[in-house]
Amino acid sequence: MLPKRIALPIFASDPLSSVTYATQEILLILTLGGLAFLSLAPWVGLAVVVLLTVVVLSYRQVVQAYPSGGGSYEVASRNLGRPAGLVVAGALMVDYILTVAVSVAAGVDNIISALPDLNPYRVAINLGFVVLLTAMNLRGVRESGRAFAVPTYAFVVGVLVMIAVGLGRAIFGDAPVAESAGWHIHAEQTGLPALAVLFLVLRAFSSGCTALTGAEAISNGVPAFRRPKGLNAARTMTAMGVLSIVMFAGITVLALITNVHYTESACDLAGFPGNCATDAQRTVIAQIAAAVFGGDHTVAFYYMQAAAALILVLAANTAYNGFPLLASILAQDRYLPRQLHTRGDRLAFSNGIVLLAAVAGALIYAFDGSATRLIQLYIIGVFTSFTLCQAGMVRHWNRELAGATEPAQRRRMHWGRLINAFGACFTGVVLVVVLITKFTHGAYLVVIAIPVLCAMMRSIRRHYERVRAQLVIAGDEPETLPSRVHALVLVATLHKPTLRALSFARATRPDTLTALTVNIDDEETRALQRDWELHDIPVPLKVIESPYREITRPVVGHVKSLRKSSPRDVVCVYIPEYVVGRWWENLLHNQSALRLKGRLLFVPGVMVTSVPWQLDSSSRRARPRVEHTPGEIRRGITAGSPVRQASEVRVPGAG
Repeated sequence: MLPKRIALPIFASDPLSSVTYATQEILLILTLGGLAFLSLAPWVGLAVVVLLTVVVLSYRQVVQAYPSGGGSYEVASRNLGRPAGLVVAGALMVDYILTVAVSVAAGVDNIISALPDLNPYRVAINLGFVVLLTAMNLRGVRESGRAFAVPTYAFVVGVLVMIAVGLGRAIFGDAPVAESAGWHIHAEQTGLPALAVLFLVLRAFSSGCTALTGAEAISNGVPAFRRPKGLNAARTMTAMGVLSIVMFAGITVLALITNVHYTESACDLAGFPGNCATDAQRTVIAQIAAAVFGGDHTVAFYYMQAAAALILVLAANTAYNGFPLLASILAQDRYLPRQLHTRGDRLAFSNGIVLLAAVAGALIYAFDGSATRLIQLYIIGVFTSFTLCQAGMVRHWNRELAGATEPAQRRRMHWGRLINAFGACFTGVVLVVVLITKFTHGAYLVVIAIPVLCAMMRSIRRHYERVRAQLVIAGDEPETLPSRVHALVLVATLHKPTLRALSFARATRPDTLTALTVNIDDEETRALQRDWELHDIPVPLKVIESPYREITRPVVGHVKSLRKSSPRDVVCVYIPEYVVGRWWENLLHNQSALRLKGRLLFVPGVMVTSVPWQLDSSSRRARPRVEHTPGEIRRGITAGSPVRQASEVRVPGAG
């Protein structure tokens, strides 16, 4: 069980790390209209702070009402029905995927801000981090409290110190100045009418709402808290909200004090010193750190960038825990393929981890590792789950109030219902705003993806239900046995694998046994018949003609004719196959057998048996690796030596 000081960095690394790019996204949108619109940044930031406060208060109610840790999915499923739960599940899956993509991309942005020469390798570094996180999780590396606590608290302390030093310098008349303060901005839009200004502000607000990503993470981890779980989770939620608000507000204020200028393209900055087509801008938090701590070569600057990059990578790693677990729950409920419910040999949900990494990596590659472009997709899923969760909580309180009689208890429930109702309305309005302002900037992809995911999950569930109905054993259904078993051994050449298949088929004692070959070359067929007679094989050899030199169709046709003549009989087809040890050898062997098995499996009443023949290469692969102790080879002790073999003999009952 986790104490609050350890649970905070474990569950809050995602929302705390969001402050590294939330202010940046607000400034980026406002500068589309020119420098004058930066004066609106405090009001946009204030609206984000109010929204974050409402969400934190709302989820305090969730963690206390649902201490089982189901979070938004459980709340929506229980109170709004399965369809709403599936929408939340689809939104959360999209959210987890984008958490990996956005967090890794933002982390790499901060690395490049400290080491600009790495910019040409941005995408490769992004994908490298995804591969690293995937490999760690596939090997079962689990985060410990200390592993999360140290980087998270290092980042929080760094940001708070930066805010204190920057504000202190400003108060005492030595306001820090960002490197971009003297650069002018080429506004994309000028002379905007009032409606366009409103749209620009709303778009900036929706971009700033990235500060709320991951705010619901604590509600998914309530069971990990110490008792009383709900109360400790609620207090941790409050601490997370206070820290997020303080850091976000402080960074926003410092960005305005230092006069940071940041645009989507460096070519929109007049005075940018490098090549705007190839060089990257420093992130807003990097520019603030350089201005506050006295330059971009100070220890404090590199500390701030390292802490920011590390917490962002840790935030990405939280999705590697959340996504496979959610996919496992959905697979258990038969809304996703059952393979996603299976743990690997390291007790990790390996299939879910690989799926998450593949989709996140594809997004990073498609969007060139740009955090700004990926963020346009990020908010839809977040606020979809927020809104449905809060609406579900209103239904929850209505149901609880119907059975409550004590006045104090009813007052508490009324207060909780009021908070969640306001939260549902507020986040619902924000969801509409985000949809309108970001739809054409990439959010339409998420609008398409979530319904597609929901439809896919419902289809998978219907499929599993149909299969289950087909496989149920009826109480009065008699057990039927086949009248006879006809065995067919497919033969192309008379060699050792063929003899093994014939011997195996004879050992099963079928009612009839026939060797079957397809005549695609008259000379080879006659040679096979001569060899068959020469070796006196006690199994009749039947030759079927193939005018188009095809193997699969004549064999399938012959099997079907046997089934048609005796519908109550069973046909068992034995196919000799090579077992190889190198992957490329599979391309050279067994291709006809694979095609034939694929066709025969669709024929009712037909069983297909593969009879393996191990080639020499397979024995190398199966050979166990021998580990020598120090000095064994020098003393002449090898794997096959008597001394080594004697040392490997275990006495029964010995340890």
